[in-house]
Parts: sequence; C-alpha cells; structure tokens
Amino acid sequence: MEAIQGLLQGSVDFLNNILWSYVLIAVLVGAGIYFTIRTRFMQFRYLKEMFRTITDKSDVTPAKDGKSISSMKSFFIGAATRIGTGNLAGVTVAVTLGGPGAVFWMWIVALLGGATAMIESTLAQVYKVKDDVAYRGGPAYYIEKGLNNRALGIVFAVLIAVTFGLIFNSVQSNTIAAAFDNAFGIDAAIGGAILVVLTGLVIFGGVQRVANFSAIVVPVMAVLYLAIALYVVVVNFAELPGVFAMIFQSAFGLNEAVGGSIGAAISMGVRRGLFSNEAGMGSAPNAAAAAEVSHPAKQGFLQSLGVFLDTLIVCTATAAIILLSDSYAAGNGEGIVLLQNALTEQIGALAPAFIAVSVFLFAFSSIAGSYYYGETNIEFIKKSKGAVLGFRLATMAFVFIGAVASLGFVWSLADLFMAGMTLINIAAITLLGGVAFKVLKDYEEQRAQGLNPRFSARKLGIENTECWDVEEDEVAQGTVQAAAADSSKS
Repeated sequence: MEAIQGLLQGSVDFLNNILWSYVLIAVLVGAGIYFTIRTRFMQFRYLKEMFRTITDKSDVTPAKDGKSISSMKSFFIGAATRIGTGNLAGVTVAVTLGGPGAVFWMWIVALLGGATAMIESTLAQVYKVKDDVAYRGGPAYYIEKGLNNRALGIVFAVLIAVTFGLIFNSVQSNTIAAAFDNAFGIDAAIGGAILVVLTGLVIFGGVQRVANFSAIVVPVMAVLYLAIALYVVVVNFAELPGVFAMIFQSAFGLNEAVGGSIGAAISMGVRRGLFSNEAGMGSAPNAAAAAEVSHPAKQGFLQSLGVFLDTLIVCTATAAIILLSDSYAAGNGEGIVLLQNALTEQIGALAPAFIAVSVFLFAFSSIAGSYYYGETNIEFIKKSKGAVLGFRLATMAFVFIGAVASLGFVWSLADLFMAGMTLINIAAITLLGGVAFKVLKDYEEQRAQGLNPRFSARKLGIENTECWDVEEDEVAQGTVQAAAADSSKS
C-alpha cells in the first residue's frame, strides 16, 4: 500500500513540477496581462463600480419561483470558496516552501487576475441557462454555447466536479481536522465524522441554503479574522517595513537567507495564489451565473472585487501574522499549525482555538460553495436526481477521507486537477474574449448615459444566450401590451 501511494505521489509531483514551474505561470500571467490591456485596466478603473454593484437595488426582480439568488448572495458564494484554507494554510505553505517572496507573486496573480475574473464571470452570465431550480452556468456552459463544443464542456465539468466537490473539499476538511486536533486534541476521524454530518445538512438544502449560509458566515468570519490580523499589525507596526523588505527581496532572489529561491517563490506564489483567489480557474463563474442581474458585466465586476478581497487583504493579513513571528524562522510547525503557533506569540494561548474556529468558518463555507460548483456541473453532464444524490454522498465521503489523509498528497492532488481546469478555462475565455469585451463596452456606454445597464444579446449580435433571449421576448411583449392598453384608453 505504501509503495502504491509513493508511486502516486511521485507521479503527481512530477506532473505538478512541469505544469507549475513553466506552463501555468506563463498561461496565468500572460492571460492576465492580455485581459488587463484589452479591458483598459478595468480592475483598477472600476474599483468604485465594483463596490456599488454589491448593494445595487436597481436590478431586475428575482424570478417568481423565488429560487434564483441575488447578486450579493452570488458574490458571497464566490467569496466563500475563495476565502478558505488557501488564505490560511495555503499562505503558510507558500511562505514555508517558496519563502516570503511567494507573497509578492500572489499579489501579482491577484492584480492581473482581477481582469481575468471579470471576463470569465461575464461570460458565465451571458451563456447561463435556467432549469426548474435556478440559473446555472460556468465554463462548461460557455464552452458548449459559445464555442459549440459540448465534449470539451463535459471534460471541464468532470474536472471541476472532481476538483471542487471532492478533492478541494478534502483539502478543506484536512485543514479543519488538523487545526482542531492541535487546538483541542480532537481525533481527526471524530472531527471528520462531525464535518460529514454538517456538510450533509447544508448540501441537501440546495443552492438557496448554500447561498444563505455563505451570506451569513463569510462576512462574520472575514471581519473576525481581519480584526485579529489588524491587531497584530498595529502592535508590530515598527517591524512592518522589515517584513515588506523581506517579501520584495525574496521575490527577486535577493535574500536567499530567508528561505526559498526566486523560482520557488514564483511557483508557490502563483500556485497558492490561484488556489486562493481562483482567478482564471473557472470556478467562480459558476456562482456568478446563478445571480439575477440586469447586465452580465455586473457579476464580472463583483467577482473581480472578490479576487482583490481574497488575496490583497485576507492573504496579506495571514502573511503578516506568520512573518512577524519567531515560529516562521524556527520552522515551528507546518501548514495551519505554523499559523496557530505564530498567532500564539501575539495573542497568547487563545490563538490555537481562535484559528481553529476561524479555519472551521472559512473552510466549511468553502465546502458548501465548492459542492455547489460540483452540482452545477453534474447537472450540465446529465440532469439526473440520482447523479446529484451520488455526488452529494461522494462529497461527504471525501470530506471524511480528507480529514484523515496526509497533508502533502492532498495538496498535490488538488494542484494537479486545478491545473487541468485552468488550462481549459483560459483557452476558452481567450477564444470568447471578444464577446466579453463587447459586453463590457455596452455596459460602459449605458453607464455613461446615466442608465442602469440592461443587456440585449440580440442587439450585440451574440447568439445562444437562452436566458437573455427569453427576457428580451418578455420585455418586448410587455411593451406591446402596454402600448395596446394605452391605445385602448385613448
């Protein structure tokens, strides 16, 4: 058994080394630069607009069935999967293996990734579909409808269902179990069993329960964690220049004494940055497509903001806690345990328990959101209640397996599947980029006229947009009826 696991670990590590040392870095950075230039740096120009769309009250009325979700809830589902173990254990792993410079490359991935996130989420809205439950969409859907390639869409759907619903959720449960074992001495198997029960309660409730859960938990967990991180930064304010100097020097290989080389810093920064903010991976578009909005670009703005919130704020807060500690230099622990030890230096014995609870809130909301991504793509492959039930049971099984599995193999497997998803999605959104640019321009023109932008696929010559075409027919019919009523009155 150990020989088989060793062979699997070696094969996965070999593939990851090729993909993450060369291929993914070029693809992610290249795509980010391309979309940033083509959108004229939209992730910086429209920062104010991003915040405005979170609470925009002028959108279309939610569907009469009450099962579609609001733009804000869609944002929180996306944030729930982004703000998870990648922000805590992921940053710790990146800094441990890649040195402090990995943080800098995480920032770069986020700054460029804001434009990539805009494109993929806008496309998800354009090509979304409506079933008897809610709106669904994402890369599998825009690959089928935009590129007329259902076969490739199915490949992506399988990858994301396995990656998020199964493997990533095992990563989340692994981190929760490790944190609770370190803080409270709870055996991993017991912790895993409890997580399975809690996961079942949420995922059997459907998209509305996932959305409602995320809308409550994400803001609470983010505020609590950031408050502690802010306290650490304020108390150690005099040391911050040294920390940032360490990050920049390590990023360019100028200070190897602090650990990691420039190659390791870039590789781990890009790898953990993508795991954390998901820009270009093709996951967040599944949440973006579920929202009821008047224009696809609105969800593009929101998901772009989510990338910044995730990496530039939450990940940076975690990096500050680690790098301001003696535990990092001493190598006192790995993964989430190192973060617990680092925070213990700042706030005392309560730190392990606080991190354990934070990890639970962060990671469990990610489990709920990741499951939704998987379900959406299972529905794409085949509309079957049996298939959805099987996927729910498989998700619960992997939550338990992840809790008791080894940390290294779980992370490595997640990296490999994440790479496959990303390569397919980046290729698709690059080919469909012209559609997204056209949609963004349409939004800009309407906003310049002081209008609340309304999307018309036919007006822009975009085909296979089944939801937007239906809406246009309804609007046109309503206009005709209103005109007829006015005429009869006169």
